[in-house]
Amino acid sequence: MAPVHDIGLQRPLPSGFGTVFTDHMFLANYNRRLGWHDPRIVDRGPLPLDPAATVLHYGQAVFDGLKAFLGHDDILRTFRPEAHAERLNRSAERLCMPTLDKRFICASFDQLLERDRDWAPPAPAALYLRPTIVGTEPFLGVRSANEFVYFLIMSSVGDYYPNGFSPLRLLASDRFSRAAPGGLGSAKTPANYAASLLAAHQAQAEGFDQVLWLDAVHHRYLDEVGMMNIMVQIADEIITPPLSDTILAGVTRDSCLAIMRDWGLKVSERPIAIDEIIAAGNDGSLKEVWGTGTAAIVAPIGEIAFRDHRVTIGGGRIGPMTQRLYNAVRQLQYGLAPDARGWLRDVRAATATAP
Repeated sequence: MAPVHDIGLQRPLPSGFGTVFTDHMFLANYNRRLGWHDPRIVDRGPLPLDPAATVLHYGQAVFDGLKAFLGHDDILRTFRPEAHAERLNRSAERLCMPTLDKRFICASFDQLLERDRDWAPPAPAALYLRPTIVGTEPFLGVRSANEFVYFLIMSSVGDYYPNGFSPLRLLASDRFSRAAPGGLGSAKTPANYAASLLAAHQAQAEGFDQVLWLDAVHHRYLDEVGMMNIMVQIADEIITPPLSDTILAGVTRDSCLAIMRDWGLKVSERPIAIDEIIAAGNDGSLKEVWGTGTAAIVAPIGEIAFRDHRVTIGGGRIGPMTQRLYNAVRQLQYGLAPDARGWLRDVRAATATAP
């Protein structure tokens, strides 16, 4: 990646992910009579929640995550904000929560980013945006709430994984399941992440970085890796599991698929079993494996363990396709490559033209 100039940042550069927050947050409220109302930016601080708020007892909560990137030209851009707004609404619909106008969600991104623009770090860091909707009506009973709050907070972030862009070691789990057919796997809701913690903790205790989730029915087919979608290169075919109600529709996943198809590569969205991974590892046709997600962008995978099998990928080193894809996405996000699909949104320009 071409260097991005230092703009004389007044804030400390982030050394990790999700622990340093900007000064302000965006809020809006909802009730059945008024709909969404009272949008505002306030100082970041605690949310007033009744102890009987539905989010605390029945888990009515959804969120999303996207990034804003400060380019070498001093333009702050969000990457595919409309796609993230659409996914937030799909998650809300799955949990019987009110959606927001996509333009409103994107405007909240723009307005908060302009307000806390001086928090935007230069490359390779970024600003991470976390739009969230939670049920706030105080009652004890199982039904959809009548009151909600939408809030948006931001964090100045560096690499998601402590070792940066280094190959990860995965443990494929046939004991735990991330999501079952008909469940919440395709929604970005806290329940999915809470359910993953024990498996991740046990994998890390055994020396692995993340869990490779297999399907809940057969414990055979790949679903996701940690909090990312997964991609595998076997011979000249790049494979990723097809979207379903057990797999989150990753925006980075979709972006990478589009980029690789532009390159003329053979890309398949089809079920892939852990047996196929092991067999390809044994016969030498397994070239590379990587994860894709907003937080990590593209994450190389160097080893997969399943039961008594250990598969080392590419000698445990970063593969050329993984590196090429990572570079392509990063160049685009920082405005260093042509934006042929209109995935980037200039925050200041969008704010200036807003009604």
